[in-house]
Amino acid sequence: MKKVHLLLALLLGLATTTIAQTKPQLTAVIKTPTVQCDQCKARIERYMAHEDGIVKVNVDYKKKTTTVTYLTDRTNIENIKAMIANVGYDADDVTAEPDAYKRLPTCCKKPEDGGGKKQ
Repeated sequence: MKKVHLLLALLLGLATTTIAQTKPQLTAVIKTPTVQCDQCKARIERYMAHEDGIVKVNVDYKKKTTTVTYLTDRTNIENIKAMIANVGYDADDVTAEPDAYKRLPTCCKKPEDGGGKKQ
């Protein structure tokens, strides 16, 4: 009987520890209207993959959106938008950082700046 109680206590402790380690995650879809191509996609995804609290990033340049799954105890949506802006792209209401935008290749710049896909 003691073995059964000990086993139940051990299982309860293990279950509680597992539940306590689950980190709160959110997924946000951010409008990124200035992404133009695969290079833009790769640049944003590569940059954000190394940031603390970012679990997953997917840029869809055809829909001009970036879907980000992140840990809410390590970052927030405003930090994520700032990260995208620091790479050189607009993110919802946050404008791209001017120096980062200047460093982008021509194909990744806005059409009014001579960038985008050539017709």
